[in-house]
Amino acid sequence: MLFGCGLGAGLGFWGLVAATGLGAILQMTTPLLVALKVFGGLYLLWLAFGSARSAMRKSEAHNSASDNAPVSEGQWFLRGLVLNLSNPKAVVAWMAALSVGLGAESDWMGVAIATGCCVVIGFAIYAGYAAAFSIAAVMRGYAGLRRWVDGAVALLFSVAWLALIRSAFARGQSVN
Repeated sequence: MLFGCGLGAGLGFWGLVAATGLGAILQMTTPLLVALKVFGGLYLLWLAFGSARSAMRKSEAHNSASDNAPVSEGQWFLRGLVLNLSNPKAVVAWMAALSVGLGAESDWMGVAIATGCCVVIGFAIYAGYAAAFSIAAVMRGYAGLRRWVDGAVALLFSVAWLALIRSAFARGQSVN
């Protein structure tokens, strides 16, 4: 649940950035956007490497003593927060979501309500994931598919890394 709360806090941060118009400024500040994309891309590459390494381990090797090292509550929250904050494209998704639900005549209260609703929905989704994966049967099912899931996740993180890095250094195109 704490990891989900960290993810939700990161989601809320990007929502606030988009809702206050800083997202538009970020879109126009090319060096800052490129730096965020590069940082986010490097983080995605690190996640892809970790997922690929996990996929190559057999089930019994996956539960080594180092994997079971205690993680503090703050560390779980921080992991979720960093994961969502490292995605600079989230502000673009937020701007798109807010523009679909709001019109040019919307005031700050409408933007605040829409942003708040999206954040609440995000927290609910993350809490749902946490609750589902706290059920023993779900965890057993995941354990049986873990290597395939980790391999697929590694592939998805790699594709996302390539797309993000490519967009960061695209010439003659917008930096979206």
